[in-house]
Amino acid sequence: MNENRQGFLFQCLRGAGQVFFMENALTGLLFLVAIAYASFAGGDWATTIGALVGLVVATLTARLLECDEASITSGLFGFNGILIGIAMPTFITASPELWFYVIVGAAMSTVVTAAMGATITKSWGIPGSTGPFVLTGWLLMAGAYAFGALDIASEQPKLVSDYVQGAEVIPSSVELVQIFFRNIGQVFLLGNEISGVIILVGILIASRPAGIAAVLGSLIAMIAAIVLRADPSSVSQGLFGFSAVLTAMAIGVVFLKTSPKVIAYALLATIVTVFLQGAYDVLMSPLGLPSFTAPYVLTLYLFIVPKKLLAPHPHKRVREHLVGKAADAPTK
Repeated sequence: MNENRQGFLFQCLRGAGQVFFMENALTGLLFLVAIAYASFAGGDWATTIGALVGLVVATLTARLLECDEASITSGLFGFNGILIGIAMPTFITASPELWFYVIVGAAMSTVVTAAMGATITKSWGIPGSTGPFVLTGWLLMAGAYAFGALDIASEQPKLVSDYVQGAEVIPSSVELVQIFFRNIGQVFLLGNEISGVIILVGILIASRPAGIAAVLGSLIAMIAAIVLRADPSSVSQGLFGFSAVLTAMAIGVVFLKTSPKVIAYALLATIVTVFLQGAYDVLMSPLGLPSFTAPYVLTLYLFIVPKKLLAPHPHKRVREHLVGKAADAPTK
């Protein structure tokens, strides 16, 4: 019984780590610490409670549905649930009805994760990643407008600086550092730079290459957003960088074998993600829905599909394949 409980605990911790692709219980624990610190700093523990509820419910649902055991052990059914658990209290005022919403939403994310695994992953080799979180989160947020018991109150923190006020074109050096770490923290919807530091430490513990990719992704996104003069308030909060951080890690390290060609490919994908962030913010605003990690998800899906082109000498392999077919063809 104790071994079963211990196994479930590690499944949950790995689920937290898998938000950044890390199958590491210690990393997952540090991520939870980062979430708790942001709650402590902000004086609101709803997101931490939601994170724990979402993580546990999503993982438990996968076990009850007897999903793939290896995937459950790796935490692959928990990370979308923890994101749902954080997102709902971030945009909806805490209430008994909200927690019911979170529980059902976290369980739903597991079903959506399994469905995506049986379709796009199995058929086309595209990882679901945070796609189930985006789809489930959008549906839950849209549905919240129909239910009077749920009060949507998604005011963003007000940041005061010359950059935000438009007095400066480029943030100060101190604010640049804050933006850099907020880019990382916002993957968990945390606009707290200290939480971003803790998360980066957790990534580096599990994988140094992944940590380097996260650093580069945050830097590239920050530079691109500032050069293109994106909304200063959004840039300062890290809202133009979190999806780009995930893209840099996914394309540069996780799903493709790192090489000079792949690094260049990941650079392109990261910049594209910044563009898509701006596009999604404009498209989703009239609907009253946050973009969540949709810019990352779309970029990942688009850039993973042609991944075979990044194999050594792809044109040579294609020619050999065609030549082989021609050799097997009957002669007239």
